[in-house]
Amino acid sequence: MGFGNVLVIGSSGIGKTTLIKAVLGPDMRIAPATSSKGGQRLEIYESLSVPFRIIDAHDMGGSFLARQLSIRAVKNWSKDNALDGNADNDINVIWFCVEGKSRKLIRQQLADLSRATDVWRSVPVIVVITKSYAATEREENIALVREQFARTRRRAENLKAVIPVVADTYQLDETTFVAPEGIPELIAATNEAMPEGVRAAGEDIASFSLKRRRAVARSIVAASATAGVAVGAVPLPFSDALILTPIESALVNALATLYGIGKGSAAKKLLGTILEVGTVSTAAKAAISALKAVPGINVAASVLNAAIAGSIVAAIGEGTMRVFERIYVGEKTIDDLDWARELVESRLSKELVAQGTKIVGKLSGVSAGADPLKAVAGLISEAIASKQ
Repeated sequence: MGFGNVLVIGSSGIGKTTLIKAVLGPDMRIAPATSSKGGQRLEIYESLSVPFRIIDAHDMGGSFLARQLSIRAVKNWSKDNALDGNADNDINVIWFCVEGKSRKLIRQQLADLSRATDVWRSVPVIVVITKSYAATEREENIALVREQFARTRRRAENLKAVIPVVADTYQLDETTFVAPEGIPELIAATNEAMPEGVRAAGEDIASFSLKRRRAVARSIVAASATAGVAVGAVPLPFSDALILTPIESALVNALATLYGIGKGSAAKKLLGTILEVGTVSTAAKAAISALKAVPGINVAASVLNAAIAGSIVAAIGEGTMRVFERIYVGEKTIDDLDWARELVESRLSKELVAQGTKIVGKLSGVSAGADPLKAVAGLISEAIASKQ
């Protein structure tokens, strides 16, 4: 039996447990997938009468420490399950629970919601106004919720419904009772949002996976650029980029492995094309000449060569990342050699010169006692880390 997953977020004491029981009915049970990943246990409930599971994020209110623990639990659980690659554990809809009696939505709760569900940026959100006993105040509460969401750009477009709910019969006084209300509407709204939530969760997982690969890729590029700095500082003629070939080859192959490019003949042609651009191409030679011609640079020739070498390796790495990412997400294929060549050449002929000139210019301000090569490597690493 396939289930979608609903993450329930809200402060303790607002009726989340009563809400979950009311939705899932008398055959509610703890799902076998209940997890303690990330050091915090998250209960997962399911019922044969409802086509989705409910994941309880526990207390998202209360003390600062309690909030941080709950946020961390959801974040870690989400990331761990995203890495598992099991779509059965994706979050497809979020119920954000607020109490009707309070008649306000605390901004801090929205901030906590965004932090806890950072992996699930596109997933539909349904606000559940619990304990909505006063029918005369429901429209006002709904308007207030929508107003608060409108102020948060990240979540405003994800808001699909605001539903006042009375999860269990409530006794106002000796003769007046408020009957359960809103549960069928909540289930219907959740089922309606679920197909969009499944698609959105898939997109969010792909985005999460791509970001993780990008972070690792940038660390590989930075390490390779630092190696390029060391090679460039060696007192040898630096008329072309051939001396960087071993470093660039290791860099491109490492990135290919990271992005799953493969090792077939088509992949080898692609990698060869990228390496050719970075070594003997007209673009590479023109980039070296342009950087050497930068006026007003008061640094030693070896340091200048080191900066040029490191910048070239960084540019090849960034260009390779862009090529591999487009292939990874399916926008291009490994057979698009002309496109790959043009993209990497553009990195060398435009962005490299601009970025390299900026880095070389900053070297004049390095203090006399500082290690100039460390300064070069540091400036290049900062430039790599600042890329979006």
